[in-house]
Amino acid sequence: MNVIARSVRRKLMLVVLATTTMALFVAAASLIAYDLRSYRQTAVDNLSTQAEILARASAPALAFNDPKSAQEDLAQLKARPQILAAAIYQINGRLFASFSQGKESSIPAFPEKAGWRIDGDRLLLFHPIREKGESIGIVFLSARYRVDERLSDYLVIVAIVMALAFGVALLISSWLQGTLMRPLLEVASVARDVVERRDYSLKAVKKTDDEIGDLVDAFNAMLQEVGRREKALEEADRRKDEFLATLAHELRNPLAPVTNALQILKMSNDEATRLRAREIMERQLRQMVRLVDDLLDVSRITTGKLGVRMQRVEVASIVRNAVETVAPLIEAQGHHLHLDLSGEPAYVEGDATRLAQVFANLLNNAAKYTPSGGNIRLGCGIEGNEVVVTVKDDGIGIDPAVLPYVFEMFAQADRSLDRPNAGLGVGLTLARRLVELHGGALLAKSAGLGHGSEFSVRLPMAASAPAQPRAPSAPEKAGHASEARRVLLVDDNIDFSTSLAALLRALGHEVRVAESGAEGLRAAEEFKPQYVFLDIGMPGMNGYDLAHGLRRLPGGRAMVLTAVTGWGQDKDRQRAREAGIDHHLTKPVEVDSIRAILEATEAAL
Repeated sequence: MNVIARSVRRKLMLVVLATTTMALFVAAASLIAYDLRSYRQTAVDNLSTQAEILARASAPALAFNDPKSAQEDLAQLKARPQILAAAIYQINGRLFASFSQGKESSIPAFPEKAGWRIDGDRLLLFHPIREKGESIGIVFLSARYRVDERLSDYLVIVAIVMALAFGVALLISSWLQGTLMRPLLEVASVARDVVERRDYSLKAVKKTDDEIGDLVDAFNAMLQEVGRREKALEEADRRKDEFLATLAHELRNPLAPVTNALQILKMSNDEATRLRAREIMERQLRQMVRLVDDLLDVSRITTGKLGVRMQRVEVASIVRNAVETVAPLIEAQGHHLHLDLSGEPAYVEGDATRLAQVFANLLNNAAKYTPSGGNIRLGCGIEGNEVVVTVKDDGIGIDPAVLPYVFEMFAQADRSLDRPNAGLGVGLTLARRLVELHGGALLAKSAGLGHGSEFSVRLPMAASAPAQPRAPSAPEKAGHASEARRVLLVDDNIDFSTSLAALLRALGHEVRVAESGAEGLRAAEEFKPQYVFLDIGMPGMNGYDLAHGLRRLPGGRAMVLTAVTGWGQDKDRQRAREAGIDHHLTKPVEVDSIRAILEATEAAL
């Protein structure tokens, strides 16, 4: 110690050795920890991806109880030597099919809870098999997990690096300090730039091929991996935005016939024509409301949980509705639409709005991808036990290499059909999913580029035609009501409240209007209404607080409270019930819903 204390050179050498030792130890430990975690995560991600692919491939086999097909799917794993064993279990836990290679492989008798765990040198994973959002089975995969070998390799490298560093530091400490510090400082500088600029394309310059060079390579590789994941997140966000934009585009489609109908109402004095225009507006408005409801819960589409409201419907009438939606685009392009609905009436069990969305999407695509003045043929017929709707055009056609992927999400954006008017490629994906929800199939055919395309929707035909619907009764005349009611309207949207007030007064009711919750509470004390229609999202006092206040008034328990709001999710209805609100209507509200509440003898949410 005295020799070291008296020698600056030895002190410097000791500092170099200590610093080198600590720096190498910390860097190596951090790198090993990061690599082991990345190795584990990569192994889990790769095995999860393999399990998801296998789950999707084997779902039909499980659904149709076809163990042979499932076994064939598992047999494809022979090309993956790191996979030791695999199995498919039914939802009741029974083994459906299995595969193993290697003496150390084993298959559990029963599946475990979905997830992964490490068992010695094996990585075990259990993954659910889902079909249309419902779990129908479980996939089991067992893969090699050589973390001990990877750790030992890193420890050997660290030991070698430290031994070399000690040897060189003892011989030429001053030169070694400069040699070591320059690349490390450069790596640190690059790291700081990356943090400040979020630019993962930056790289540290590799000047040597020794362990420091390996460190630079590892650092650059780490930056590349982080950059790749950053781009993946950005891509996912971009796809989300594109998906929402496409849904918004689909929402705008019904606006065209509504706009035309408004112009008809302004220009025409013919009562039959005006009645037809009103019917178009009502029908398209209902479709827009349904699309808005779906837009609020877009995850139902991306996760395969989009629901349909099934009823017996006549296909030709749905096709006509779809034609109304797309007619402005067809006319603008100068196309000739040949409509063949001359066959016998065909009925299916389906959602009229969703099927109209499918047909409108196919017509929309035909109009966009057909040069001006082209021909579009839309036919509806019966083939066996199926109703077949075909949309055929003589447009640009589909490349045979693209045809197998035309129903994939964003297929048009990723393939060669990058025309100026090309869509985002989500429409056909949604159309196929909607058709499949109806138990049908959507098929595409094309002879190639320049030879047009043909899309066929095949739906199972209903067992029998529905009973003829009762002809709608003539609209009630203004002023007709079973009994005049005292009605209070509370809404900060003055246009909505005054228009609804005018409608209610025309039906013979006595109406007061308030523009805020506090004003509504004061009006209720004076007016003593029998029925209160209130908005939820109001400044100051919201609808829930207003409902609590109304219930505390003398006679407030007897009031029938109805929320008329744009908030329509289940949690909103539950909160309305907790606030003492009897009914919950989502805007826009049909007059029949208002009448039903006013004429009811009991309040039932």
